[in-house]
This record gives sequence, structure tokens and C-alpha cells, in this order.
Amino acid sequence: MGNSYAGQLRTTRFEEVLHSSIEASLRSNSVVPRPVFSQLYLEPEHRTHSRDGHMENEEEDDEDGSESSSPPIPYQMKPPPEGSCIADGFCQAGKDLRLSSVAAENLDVPAGFLLVGAKSPSLPEHVLVCAVDRRFLPDERGHNALLGFLGNCVGCGEKGFRYFTEFSNHINLKLSTQPKKQKHLKYRLLRNAQGLLVQGPAICWKGIESRVKQIPPVSSGLEENPHGSGSSDFTLHSSAHSHTASYTDLNSHLQASETSPPIANGSHAPESQPALPQTGFPAAHATGRTPGSMVSSGPPKKRHRGWSPESSTTTETANRPACSTMNGSKSVDSSSSGCVSQESSPQVPPRESVTVPENLLQTCGLQPVIFKGHGVFPHLCGNTTDVHVSESLQVCYRSSQTLPRVYEQFGAASVQPLSTEMQILLTVYYLVQLGPDQVPLIDDLEQILIRSWRESHLTEIRQFQQNQNQTQFPPPLPGLAHPLSPSQLPWLAKLAASSGDSLLVLDTFVSIAPALDHTFLSLMEGRLSHTHYIVIICMNRNQETESCVMVTGKHQSRAFAESMLSRSECVGKISQELSSGLTAELEAYFSSLGPDGNVEALLEKLSPENSSNSTPELSGESTCSEFRVQWHEVRPVQLAVARKLLSHVCAIADSSTHNLDLGSFDRVDFLICVPPSEVTFRQVVLHLWNSGVLQELGLDQDSALCLKDAEQFVVKLDQAAVSKINDLIQKSKLNPYTLFILVHDHAHWDISSGQYGRVGGELNSGLVDSLLNCRQIQEANNILILHVTSFPFALQTQYTRISPYNEIHWPSLFNNDVDLYNEKMKYFGMSELLESTCSGNGVPLLRFDSSFESIVTALEERFPKLHSVVIRTLVLLRHYSIALLAAARGGGQVQLQKHTSVETMEMVQSLLGSAQRCPTHGHMILLRIPIPSLASLAHQRLRRIRNQLGLHHCFDIVLADPASGITVGTHFLKQLRAWLNIQDPDWTPQTYLELEALPCILIFTGFDPMGESLPRSLKYCDHRVLSCCALQRTVLEQELGFAAYLVSAEPQNLRQVQTSTDLFESDPDKLSSTDNEDDELAVEMTHTIPDHSQTESSPRKPDPTLPPHPPPGRDTPQGQRHSSLSPSPISSSPQVSPLRRTCSWARDLARPPAVLLPKSLYDIITTVDSSGLPKSTSFLPHVSVEWVSSFRPLLSKIMTCTEQSLYYRQWTMPRAHHMDSSNRADGRTDNFHPRRLLLSGPPQVGKTGAYLQFLGILSRMLIRLMEVDIYDEEDINCSSQSDAVGYHQAMASWPSADILRGMPFDFTIHNPKYKDISPIYSPEFTPNVEKSFWRQEDIYRRRRTARIKLSKYAAYNTYHHCEQCHQYMGFNPRYQLYESSLHAFTFSHLLLGEDIQLYFIIPKSKEHHFSFNQSGGQLESMRLPLTSDWNPDCIKSPIFTPTTGRHEHGLFNLYHAMDGAAHLHILVIKEYEMAVYKKYWPNHIMLVLPTIFNGAGIGAAHFLIKELSYHNLELERSRRVELGNGQDVWPFIVLADDSCVMWNRADIDPNSGVAGAERNVSLKQVLQHMESSPNVSEYGVCGVRKWSSGDSRAGCCREPFSRGHLHDFILLNVDLTKEVQYNQNRFTCDDVDFNLRVQSAGLLMCRFNNFSVMKKQIAIGGYRTFIIKTKMTDVTTTVQPSQYICAPDSKHVFLATPAQLLLEKYLQQMSQQLFPLSAGNYTHPVLSVDCYLNLGPEVTVCFVSSRPHSVNVSSVGLLFGGLLLYFCESYVTPGFLKKFHFLKGATLCVICPNRNALRQTVVRLELEDEWRFRLSDEFQTANAKEDQPIFFLTGKHI
Repeated sequence: MGNSYAGQLRTTRFEEVLHSSIEASLRSNSVVPRPVFSQLYLEPEHRTHSRDGHMENEEEDDEDGSESSSPPIPYQMKPPPEGSCIADGFCQAGKDLRLSSVAAENLDVPAGFLLVGAKSPSLPEHVLVCAVDRRFLPDERGHNALLGFLGNCVGCGEKGFRYFTEFSNHINLKLSTQPKKQKHLKYRLLRNAQGLLVQGPAICWKGIESRVKQIPPVSSGLEENPHGSGSSDFTLHSSAHSHTASYTDLNSHLQASETSPPIANGSHAPESQPALPQTGFPAAHATGRTPGSMVSSGPPKKRHRGWSPESSTTTETANRPACSTMNGSKSVDSSSSGCVSQESSPQVPPRESVTVPENLLQTCGLQPVIFKGHGVFPHLCGNTTDVHVSESLQVCYRSSQTLPRVYEQFGAASVQPLSTEMQILLTVYYLVQLGPDQVPLIDDLEQILIRSWRESHLTEIRQFQQNQNQTQFPPPLPGLAHPLSPSQLPWLAKLAASSGDSLLVLDTFVSIAPALDHTFLSLMEGRLSHTHYIVIICMNRNQETESCVMVTGKHQSRAFAESMLSRSECVGKISQELSSGLTAELEAYFSSLGPDGNVEALLEKLSPENSSNSTPELSGESTCSEFRVQWHEVRPVQLAVARKLLSHVCAIADSSTHNLDLGSFDRVDFLICVPPSEVTFRQVVLHLWNSGVLQELGLDQDSALCLKDAEQFVVKLDQAAVSKINDLIQKSKLNPYTLFILVHDHAHWDISSGQYGRVGGELNSGLVDSLLNCRQIQEANNILILHVTSFPFALQTQYTRISPYNEIHWPSLFNNDVDLYNEKMKYFGMSELLESTCSGNGVPLLRFDSSFESIVTALEERFPKLHSVVIRTLVLLRHYSIALLAAARGGGQVQLQKHTSVETMEMVQSLLGSAQRCPTHGHMILLRIPIPSLASLAHQRLRRIRNQLGLHHCFDIVLADPASGITVGTHFLKQLRAWLNIQDPDWTPQTYLELEALPCILIFTGFDPMGESLPRSLKYCDHRVLSCCALQRTVLEQELGFAAYLVSAEPQNLRQVQTSTDLFESDPDKLSSTDNEDDELAVEMTHTIPDHSQTESSPRKPDPTLPPHPPPGRDTPQGQRHSSLSPSPISSSPQVSPLRRTCSWARDLARPPAVLLPKSLYDIITTVDSSGLPKSTSFLPHVSVEWVSSFRPLLSKIMTCTEQSLYYRQWTMPRAHHMDSSNRADGRTDNFHPRRLLLSGPPQVGKTGAYLQFLGILSRMLIRLMEVDIYDEEDINCSSQSDAVGYHQAMASWPSADILRGMPFDFTIHNPKYKDISPIYSPEFTPNVEKSFWRQEDIYRRRRTARIKLSKYAAYNTYHHCEQCHQYMGFNPRYQLYESSLHAFTFSHLLLGEDIQLYFIIPKSKEHHFSFNQSGGQLESMRLPLTSDWNPDCIKSPIFTPTTGRHEHGLFNLYHAMDGAAHLHILVIKEYEMAVYKKYWPNHIMLVLPTIFNGAGIGAAHFLIKELSYHNLELERSRRVELGNGQDVWPFIVLADDSCVMWNRADIDPNSGVAGAERNVSLKQVLQHMESSPNVSEYGVCGVRKWSSGDSRAGCCREPFSRGHLHDFILLNVDLTKEVQYNQNRFTCDDVDFNLRVQSAGLLMCRFNNFSVMKKQIAIGGYRTFIIKTKMTDVTTTVQPSQYICAPDSKHVFLATPAQLLLEKYLQQMSQQLFPLSAGNYTHPVLSVDCYLNLGPEVTVCFVSSRPHSVNVSSVGLLFGGLLLYFCESYVTPGFLKKFHFLKGATLCVICPNRNALRQTVVRLELEDEWRFRLSDEFQTANAKEDQPIFFLTGKHI
């Protein structure tokens, strides 16, 4: 294999190369010496290179040496010999070569050979092991590889393959292209510590040293290493080189690191590896050139074209030079970086250096800024302080070349990043189009690069899709066939630069270093005075394009240099300039501008007496009739936001994660954290003090609450906050039933990590992270964190702790001019300010001062050493000083005004002119100076000038320092006290809101506002001192937030403001406002908002500082609540037009303030990008975050705040010093904290008031959660004798069975829920004829309830999750998920006609309550105790609770009600609800009703419970007999409604026998008391009284025990009542029917009147919910009761409702027509045999039983108005019916399950003898035949 390349010999290197070749041949044992010409051609010319070593080479796909772009010809492999193996992964001898198979084998590797891995295209998942002579392999730098090949097969042992083509055939690579060792020999193979052969580093065929991280030489030059100086995986050789080739790879490239086990190549790993001899390089390597280049100076060799597969971009380019990565970037990790490293790092030969000339700044008047671009940047030395070097452009280039993964699907041949040349050309285009005063923005350039890539990318993807299925080798795409070549770049760049002289392109230098030398020389000689940018482009000897950009424009270089300073550096620099006297030259220059421009000289000439502008001294007693204090409550929108907050808290509590158990908290406590600003602290304290929240939460210690009491709930986030947070943590541990709300106000202020703050951050930096994100707060289940901010962007990253579902955005006040919250206020924010610039009506509120900017620009060029903020501040002070002089002189205004600006004069004249219209009130001017030293200078100078001019009584000058309080002059302090009617002589304003209507200049200092609110009298915001150093969205928008304003939406005020601004059509869904997408939770307010409630005021509404409605003239001492004003000229004097008012403060109250910005910021904010939004919205949101990719979309104008949040969550990630950078879970990025909320809203909109209201309504809701609606109704149908004590003694604890038998049974229904049913006839009862009847449909809406707080013995629903009952409920994550088993249970009953199979769902933890067959585990019975058993911690009776539709709201958690006692509780559910009940109650036993009862009513559940219980009783008796325990088995069960919530007991006074007030007791106590009654087995049914507030009062006397109806909660003896069954068909009144049949059976029924049960009102589910609808449609329609029945065989609309329900509903509604003689006639009731049916409240029913020995009421002499026979039993005979007498014309109604039974019943009972029937009197329920309708026949008595 010879050298096919043509090239030119470098004669200057010939002797060196020849000497090296001879020496290598002598040292080598090889018979093949290295050719001299191969060394000349393969060794590159070494030049400086990028740190990560990426080089630009041609693609290796075109390796045939041809320059043609035709597709490659497929390679035809030589056919294998007959009988040879052709399997993939095996050699032709059939030996396995796969690394996974031979890794543990001891392979024979001759000396001088290395084991390498080959990749086969037909076996991509495996590596084939080969032995190759090391001389034909490159070293770690891609050098010193001889042409040719020598390899052995490690499988069969065949040796001496001299051609790679032959070797590839032998190992069955099966290639489709020409075999090349560079393509298919991929990796070196190494032995690990276990002796296994593993894949090592990739073979560096291309000389790409992307895996090598160079360490720059140590010098004093200006070099930056932003990634630190940590050791890399590989380092370059120094000037030392190995003597022999045998140790080159093992010692200089594969030396094992100290942290990894040693790895050696092949099986011949040396035991010890000697260090490299430190001998010098050959002469060719000692010329000062840096290794790392690859391409030789001659024509490129085909074996070494293209870039390495290990480069930073994995896609391969076709005929396009690849881009080298940026200087200073981290090296690309290779496959061997994890196991191999260099023990020692030899020194790298120094790079080229450039000397910065001395006195560069002094000579040129600027500090050049150099932006690194492509290639290797030289080392700067000399006067480096006058030059700035930035890597931001390099980072931009790198980011725009990192393609997202989504484009990998299109393949490497179609989607490729922008080339280096295209990036440079686009940069030139961008710089050329900039104006002379514009500063380049990296964000703009990045968008240009990405937009250019996208345009070409769309074309390529379209071409790729079209050519996908055409041919196997599609032709090159048009976009890639002719890329921008390196030779085209210079002249295209020069062509673009020729349009102006602001940009110069240098392309004649071989590297960047000489170009920089030339540029520095030109700067020193003054030849670049009109050039703003110099773009250096050079092509090095490796055919790589290198570039950098130098900014030489004075304005641009200053802007860049100042933006590179940190805040601390900026403050230090400015302080040094002020202290060193650098500003004296500028002051002297001002003094030299003539007599009219010398402020000090003018002040000396002008004394206060000579001032023509006399300003009378204002007294505090002067009044203004238009100044009024308006007392106002919380704004509606604040209450709406508070409810949204509450809704999100409830959503957290309702989630399945159970991270917040609201039901376990009984009170609320809170702590508000604010930034370390004294004004903000006092402001929030006053809001809290006046809001009434402390009183509502019960946190005030006494009624006279003072400011000191409110201060303990607000803390500044400084070092003193540590103890407050620790106290909160301790309180949360000691008070587990208190919910603590930790409010983090102004949450974007400090987001630094605690670790960063400790290492070297600013003061208090990282404190928020260390306090609020500590483990104790994160894990506390009773601490909820609420972040409140106007700029949430920095908290919405990929690693945020806040779930997007827990964000609450401030809603828009208006939508299409509709006031959504009836506030009559409109928010005026950033979008409205921007609209004023393009409205065209009047002067825009957002503007810049052109004359001021021109002066500043000239002075910046004249004084290059001064910081621009210093210059701006001094110019601004001069303008204000001259404007004050002009206003004071009066006559000399024209001469003085040329030394100031029109804007400044306007503000000063407005400030002073207000005194002429109103002697007391005026405007505020905000002067924004971020640097504290400059702000202090401004304060001192302006006060001195004001005092010298005698204006000290006209306006005040206040220094607004966040670290200190507010200092107001004595004169103005008196005025404030007089305005606010404050008598306390020590009172001083503590917030800026209290400066309302005070004429003043407020000098606001500090880099970032900390949440301070400004008064409505603010008229101007002067931001001209601000610089454009920090271009982040948060920084810019919070500065504009000072001007945020709430304007009145009254029509007259709208007209006034629109006259000048026309700014009130704000889209509520734009970024300046928020969306209101989530439904708000309407919380029922049981407490009205206190009249004194006052929350965060509107942007210019002063904070409340006086007590509501204070008595006139009342003294308000310090510490007492003082007044707060919210001035409103509308309400104070509505008859006066705003334009006619004399008070300037009142005139401009509805006008937002004007904002003055620097020209640069104004251009940025008012420029609109392609999405229609201001350019500032596309900036980086915060300095602590970074973009995930440059390929992000822009924010859209139609995005809501929720969509904007999702955008930042997707496209931003926190930097290392961000507090969320560590918030990463394993394999997850959504590591949200479950109890953390974020409230965001525009600045100054009222967020403080909203979250204070949230605290109040949250407290009220917790109280409501601890309360339930209890039915509170007096018993009905009561007589005066019914409660008289006449049987048992009042002190009797248990009833006497004998006494009960002597008591008459009370047939009357007293339960108010049955107010609408038929009265039951008894001789002792007289009905109330004046009562009003209820409709059953209205009963649940009309029933009276009372709010009762839950006691510790209450029953709970599924929303209760306290620690005590977690195991009981089965939800505690610490316990294993409760497993349940399904058991079938079969029993038979005569009434059912067949065997019934029921299912029990029994949790494993409850199986001890049941007995199972030992052989097959079949359920046999439910265990019951003996009657004689007694356990004080156990309930003997099983509790059955039938339920439907109440899986969430049913009160099945009896843990607290039972007071921890052991009990057996069984839920009786329908089959179709089995899954949902099991989900919510996994640890409960459930009895599943058969499928046939899915549509049945409550009667079926009661029937099966009772019959199953009796069947189980018999089984238990048999089991006990077998065990020899007798048959004394406990026969009682408890039937409880699913709404029983609490139980009460009335204690009887032993002396008077009068009942005391009822107290709550546990269900355990109630049941154990009833179970322990003497002779309890003689009672059929026991129960308790229904609770009502009237009966629970102390002092009432009642019979302790009575016989009557029992409802809702009964103790049922299934043994005694075995012959009495519930009616399984019934839907309503089944308990009344059962009670009557129990009574007729002669069984005792006892009600314990000293016990009562409370029933909770549950509006969801229950057996009362029945829908009557037709079968034709599923839509519920109104069906009249008359349509419930129809004539048999008639065409009628059938109903999809059970027949029994239709019958019961029909009888209830139509009984007056059916039984007209009994309607309203109590003396002629309807005789109902063996059944009670509700015939409506107008018809009285007389119940009789037909069974023998029944106890019935006497009917002697009673004439019945009707007869009702329902499913007659066999006991009903003609003789039985003849005992009763009926009125003539009385109605008979015979009801049977079918038509045949109906006819048989008529015949059997001989009804036709006394009753007349007609054919038209036969009816059926309106059911289809398949639904089994019920038939009934009516007739008249003869």
C-alpha cells in the first residue's frame, strides 16, 4: 500500500525528518522502517489550536481522492473460500471473535502488537477482537501511523495479514465499501483489574484531540478559564518524548489513573510501567508550535481527511468544514475517560502571545473588548487591565451548533449545524446594520443564527423526505452541495462591511495573534477612530478558520466593559472613582461652561431674598378641601385571588398523595418573610395590623393589639431570621394540629443556593435557600410555603420545586371593557406604558431625554475612565440644580434652560408649581440611583441647593435606602401629622405610602427593589441614571414596576386619562397580565369581613395607618393603630370635575406617572420582536438561570401566564449557584415539593392583601372542616303528655323489661324526616290539623341544620387522614398496601326462592373475625362472642352500614368514635360499586349484595343483613357446640346509617332528676352501655333518640326509656326477630314498616332517651337518590305522578325505574284521589294489612297484622275509608277481612306482583262479594314486561 498522494517536500524540515526516521529505525525491531516522506506528509504543521482540540476537516466518506461529487460505487467483496465460515462475528475458520465471547480468554498477542476492536456494519452491537501491529496505528494525537497494515487473527491464530482488505475478508466484516483500517478499526482494547478484556479509548485516526484538555501556561496575562482548573482525563505531552515506540502507548497514553485500577492492552500487561524519559522533542516539535493540528501543509491525505467520530457533534458532514468548538470549553468525554487518565500532566508548549500596549486607555480613550470566536485565542500579556476578553460570543456560537435531539431522526446527512464560516458571516451582517449608538446584543445575534439555520433546515428536511425512497444513494442536497467555503468568507465579509466604515474585516493574517498586534498598533496610531468593530478572520495552516471580534467603538466598548463587571466590582469601582477624586475633572469641566453653567457661582449670586419666586412657608394647619381619607375594605379581586389560593390548597389536600391533611388542623399560624428592607418590613406589618387577620386567627394576645404584636409575624431575611425560622420549626413540631403558612414575599429577590452564599456570595446571599429549603421545613407535614412574586421566571425552571398545578396567577380586572370584579379600577402596567408610545395621543408616558443622552454621550467620550453611571448621576444632578435655579430666578430662565433639559424643567416646575394651586399637597418625583454612594451624593447636593434657594418649605428630599428607615424634614413631618390627624408627637412615617400628597423628590437607591410600594402622588419616575448592564427580563420589568398604577375606571377619569395616553385597552391574556383559567373556589363565608379589614393597597393607595372610623379628636399614641388614607377625589367631591380642581395632587390622581429611561433601555423595551412582544421578554429571565438550548421558540403574544410558565419550565435551567440546581431526583426532573405554592401578579397590584385574606379564609375553612352540618329539628307530632315521666325513675341507667311491657307503644312518628308520610292511626293520638305538609323532593333542602364542631369521638369520611387512624384506614405509606380476599357465602331463604350467594371482601388484617374451612379456606361463618363475654376494650355487636354512592363522603371511619376499641364493622355495598369502595376503604370488610339487588332500595340491604346475620348466628351456635362452648352466642347486630357522625349523653342530676346539658361521648360508650343492659336478650330492638338542640338543653325532664319507632341507629336482636323480616322490595319507609311488624309480633322495642345520635347532612349519594326517566332516552325528563301507572296492554311510555319505586311514588302522590274518603279524615283511616305504605300526609293509615297472636290496635266501632292489600300473605282470609267495617264507597286497592296473582287474590278472598270492580280499574306500573311491572286493582265498597 503505497502513498498515492502528491505533495511538496518541506526542505526546511527534511534534515530533521531524516534524522528522526533513521533514529526510529535503529531503535525499532520492525523490518518495515518508517518512510521519510510519510513522516513529512503525516506530521502536521503544529499551530495553536482550540483548547478542546476540535479541528475542521473534510468528510471521510469521500476518501477515494476524487473531487467529484458523484455517488460512491458499491464495493464487491472477494467471495470466501469453499467450506469457510461466513457467520457474522466469526472468522473464516469458524472461531468466535466477539469481545463479549473472548473477554476472559488469554489471547496470544505478539510483542509490538495491540489488541484493537473492529466494527462490522452487519453486527453493530458487537466489537470484533483483532491483533494489529502498533506501528500501523496512530498514537494518542493521531500521529506516527505508518501506511499499510499488519494484523493477526486472534481466533484461529493465522498471522501475517499485510493488507486490510484481505484481513477484513478473513474476519467476515462484509463491507459494502472499500475496506479501510481508518473506518473499521475503532477502539483499543484493554484489560481491567479483573483481567477481563474491555473496550478502551477510540483510536484517534484523525488527530482530533477532543478528549484532551490542555492546561494553559501560568502567566500574568489576561486569560479566563470559566470551567475551573480541575484535572482532565487526558493531557498533552510536553516537550518530552519517548525513546522507544514500544512504551509510547502504555506510558504516555494509557497510564492508569490513581482512582482507577490499572488497565493494560492485550495479555502482555507489564507488571510495572516506568516513567517516561524526559528527553526533548525532535526539532520539528521544538519550534514553539502547539500540537493538536492534523492536516499537513500539502494536499490532504485521503486517510486523514474528515473529522473524528469523537467530535462534539455526532453527525457527519458532507463536503462542509466542521466548526471547532469555543476556546475554554470542556473537553469532550471519550469512551475511555472513565477508566484511563494521566498521572502527571506534562507542560504544554506556550501558545502565541500578544502584548497589549501601555497607556492604551489613555491614548485611545477606550478599553477594547475582544470576543473570542473560533479557533485558538492567543495569550494576552502586558497592559491587560486596558483590555477585556469575553467568551459570550464563543458560547453563542457553541450553543447554536448544538442541535437538539429531535433532529437526530433525520440523520446526519441532512440536518447539520451552521458552519463556522456562516456564523462569522452572519455576525458581520449583524454588526454592519447596527446604528452608531447601538450596542450589539448577544441575544439578537443568537436569534439571527438560529433563524438562518431554521430556514435552511426546513429546505433540507423537505429534500430529505422527498429523496428518502428514491434511490439507495440520493444526490447531495442543494443546501449542502455548495456550502460557504473558507476562501469565500473573507470577500463576502468585506463586501458586507463595505457599506459603511463602522466595521473592518482583517483576513490577511495567518493567525489571530498578529492580527491583534496589528489592531492594537492601529488603535495607538488613531487609525480606527471611526471603526466600531474589527472582525478578524484567518485561515491557519490546518485549513481551519479562526476568528474573533474586537469592539473599538467608544460607546460600545464602554457598554460591554461595564456589563462585564459584577455588582460588587461596579460598586467598588464607583466608590474608588468618588474617593480618588476622578470626578473632580468632570466637575471642573462643568464649571468651565460659562457663567450660566456654573452652578456654584450662580448659587453665590442668588440668595433666597433675591429669588423672585417667593415660596411661602407652609404650615401644618393649612388644609385642602379636596383631600379626603377614604375608608375601604378588601378589594373584590383580592378576595377572588385568596379563594383561588384556597382552592389550590384544597386540591393538594384532596390529592391521592395525602401530603396535606386539612382535616387534622384546627387553627392557622403564619410567618411572612420579606427582603431585608426596613420599609418593606414596616409596610407588611402595617398591612397585617390593619387587615384584621390576627384577630380572626386568634393570634392577638389581647384586644389592644399594637404594632409590636404584629411585628412578630413578619421577619426580614437577614441573619436575625435564622432564630425566627428555627422557632417556627419547633412550633410546628410541638403543635401538629396547627397549619403553619410560611409566606415568602418578593420571592425572586434571593434565589442563590446556600452553598454558594457560604462560599463567597454577597451579604445574606443564599439565606433563603438555607432557611426555607432546609430538610426540617421540607418534611414538616404542617408547614405550607407560599411564594409571592411579581417576576416568577427564575422560579420556573426545569428543576423547580413548585408544581405547575400549584401556581396561581393574578386575574385580569377587565375583559372586553367588562369590569369582572366590580372594582371600577384598571391596572396600568408595562404593556400600557408601551402602548402609550404608539398611541399617538399626547405625550407618551414612557420616553427618553434626547438632550440628556447627547450630553452624556459626549462626556463619556471625553472622560473614558469614569463609569457611565457616575457621569449620568453628575449630569442629572447638574440638570436638577440648574432647573431649580431657573425656577427660583424667574427672569433668567432662558439662559439657564440651555444647560438643562426640557424633561427636567418640566418635572421641577411641576413639583414647585403645585404649591401655587394647593398650599399643602403636591407630587412625588422618583429619582432612581442604584449605587448607594451616588444616591447619598445626590441627596446631599440637592438638599444643599434647595436650602440655599430657600425652597426647604416647598418640597422635601428623601433618601430611600432599603437598609434604613425614612427621614422626613421637621416641617413636612408636622404637615403629615396634621393631614392624618395624628396627635402623637413621636410619630414618623415608616412606609413610602404614608408620604401620600407630600411634595418631594424620593431618591431610591439599591440595585434591586425589595417590594416597596409608592404612593399615588407619584408623578414622575426618573430612571435616566440606569445603565443597560444587566439585560435580564426580571431586572428590566422590576424597574418599570415602580410606575405600576391602578387608575379609576370611572367614565370621567377614563376620558381624562385617554386624552393624554389612550392606554386602557389592555389584553388580559397578554404577558403583562395574567390568566384566570382555573375555577375559583366559592367558599361560603359564615363570617363577614370586618369593617376594619385593610389589605395591601393598590399601587398608589397608601397603606392603612389609622383605625377604622376613629373618633374625631381622639389621641392616637404611639403603638396604637393610626389612620390610613386612600385618597379618592371621585368619592370625596364627585361634583367637581377633575380638570377643574385647584389641587394638583387631586387633578393628577387618575393619571399614571411618566417614566424617563436611558435611550438604550428605551430602544430595547420599545422594540418589538417577530412575535409582537417587546424584545425584553425574550431576554434571559434571570442571571441565575440559563437557556437549555438556542433552538427555543420565542414567547408568543397570545400566551397566558400558565403557558408562559410552562415555556420557562421547558427552556430554562438553573445555574450552579441557583438554589434549585440541586433539586434533582434520580431519573426525574419534576421533583416538586408537595406543599409549595406560587402566587404571581403584576407589581403593585395588591398581592399582599390577597394572601392576607387567604390566611383569613383558610382559617375559617379549617374551622368549617372541624364543623359539620347536623340536622337540628324538633320532634314532630309531640303531645304534652308524651314526655311526662311516669314509668322509670329519672336516674335509671337501664330499662326494665317488665316496665316496658306495661308501657303503651307509641305509634306516632316523631322523626322530622318523616314529616311528609302518612300518620299511623292509634286511639291515643290526635293529629295536628294545622300542620303544613312537605314535598319529599324539598325535604333535604328545607330541613334545618346547625353547625357543630366535631368532637374527638366523631366518625369521619375518607378525607380524614390523621396519624392515629392511618393504619385503621389503610392509607399510611409506612404500612404495606392492605391485601384483601374475596370470599363467597351462600345461604337460602324462602322469600327469595333460591340460594343467594353473597361475597365478602375481607382484608388480611380482619380475617381473625371469620372462621374458614381448614381444608380449602372456604368461609364458614363470622365469629360472634358469647353473651357472657365482657371486654372493656371491645364491642360485641357487629356493625352493619348499608351505603351507596358515598364512597368518599360516608362516615365509615369509626376509629375515633370507638375510642380505639376493637370492633367489627361491615360495609354493605352494591356489586357495581365494589371497586370504588375498595379503593377508598381498603382496610374495611365489605358485604357485596347480589347482582339482582343493584337496582334495589334500602329494604333489600336491611333484609339481607338481618337474614344473613340470623343464618350466621345459627352457624356460630353449631360451631360453638362443636367446640363445647354452648349456644349462648351474642344475638345482636348494629344497623347504622352512613351519616351518623356523633353521639351524645345527657347526665341526670341525682337530686332533682333533671337532665343536664348533653355532652359528646364515644360510640363505644353508647354501645357498651346498651349491650350491658340487664336482660338485654329480651329486647327485640333497641335504639337512641335523634339529637336536636331543643332537646339537648339542660333542665328538661323526659322519660329515660320509651317504646316507639326507632330509626337510623338500632341494636337489633336477630334471634327474637327471626320471624319478622324487612321487606326486601321497599325503597322508602322500610324502617317504619319493620317497627310496626315487630310491635305486632309482641316484641319489646326500647329507646334510650338519654342517648342521642347526630346525623350529618350529606347531599351526595344515599338511598334517597332515585331518578325517574323514560326508557326512550337517558336524559332526565319531568314525569308526572299520574304517568307512573298505566292500564295493562295499553300503549304507554314505559319508564326505566323499578316497579316498586313507581308504586310507592304513585301512592304517595295520588293517594287523595285513590282514597278520597280518607283524605284529611283521621277518623276514617285506610286499613293496611301486614304492610305500611306511605299514602301521603293527608291520608291516615291503620296498620294491622294478619298473623295469629298479633298485637293490633282496637278497631271496634271504626269505619275505614279504604282497604290496602299489598302482596297478601296466606294469613289473610275472607274471615279476617270481615272483622273490619268500611264506609260505603270506600276504596279497595289490591296489589300483586303479577296479573295472575291479582286475579287469584280476588277470588281467594271473595272480594267480589262486598266490593265492586270494573275492567277500567285494573292498572300496572309503567314498566315494560321484561321489567316485571306490579299490578293493582281498585274497587268500591258496596
